[in-house]
Amino acid sequence: MQVISPADPLIEHIAEFFLARRPKKHSEHTIAAYRRDFDAITRQLVEVTGTRADELRLDQLDVRTLRHAFAGIAHQSAATISRTWSTWNQLFTFLVAEGTLPGNPMAAIEKPRVPKSRPKSITGDDSVERLLLAAARGRTGARNPWPERDLAVIVTLVTCGLRLSELLDLTMRSLDGPADDRVIGVRGKGNKERTIPLEPEVEAVITEYLESRLRRFPGRIAQTAPLFVANSGEGMKRGGLQYLVEQLYREAGIRTRVPAGALVHALRHTFATSLARNGASGTELQRLLGHESLATTQRYVDATAREVRAAARSNDAYRALAQVQRSED
Repeated sequence: MQVISPADPLIEHIAEFFLARRPKKHSEHTIAAYRRDFDAITRQLVEVTGTRADELRLDQLDVRTLRHAFAGIAHQSAATISRTWSTWNQLFTFLVAEGTLPGNPMAAIEKPRVPKSRPKSITGDDSVERLLLAAARGRTGARNPWPERDLAVIVTLVTCGLRLSELLDLTMRSLDGPADDRVIGVRGKGNKERTIPLEPEVEAVITEYLESRLRRFPGRIAQTAPLFVANSGEGMKRGGLQYLVEQLYREAGIRTRVPAGALVHALRHTFATSLARNGASGTELQRLLGHESLATTQRYVDATAREVRAAARSNDAYRALAQVQRSED
């Protein structure tokens, strides 16, 4: 097998990078994100070097050239630039490990600091109740309403804390365990698997949905079939799920309570903050959410911990303030 060198086209090295990562079994979404990051900087490298993308060589990517390329995406958000930086850093780390390069030039490329974001939970104490009621009633004006399916989707999202892609990946086989200890098997980021307890109330909603599905589409449902399907009977797609959730927000009158930029993910954040508010530990949340790092999970605990609020409230200044306010009355 021929060994490729720094004088060979960049696209060949990127292809080797993807080949080496194949055993990690990345999801299609992860692979697509990697490709977007490579394409974004490659377009900038074409501008900087005046070389066609398929003719760019690895030995053209010195620190100065890479700095100019990353400067070309400076209009993007800090999170996007940081993710793109990480993708290219992984590529160069791989090339160093392969002996193709003596060092990683990304160490000299600035990586933006991404500000900590607060959970994008739905606001309003009655929002989840209103959303569930809207789903159970059925969407007003829908040409082919399917409230059993709509309710099952929302209930699964808000009680299991799934990502959009995780919900779409569920199959009939994902439902597992004995009747008194049912779980739902989830394949998360990096194809890592976890199980989430399925409480009887949730199982009952899913069972009712599956019975309605059989009425609509008679016949045996294969174990490999998608758990949630569109009105056509085919597996639900990303756009269809987003549209369904947004329509139910509007039906429930809570669309303005959903943080900007969050639709399906707002339900995952609502799940996490609700558990943290009611005493779930960071470790428990980490397992349920499928986070690789506890630091990612900690923001939910930090945002809701009653103990922290109680500690802050113990400040003597509050008692002094109360006396001042009483004396002014």
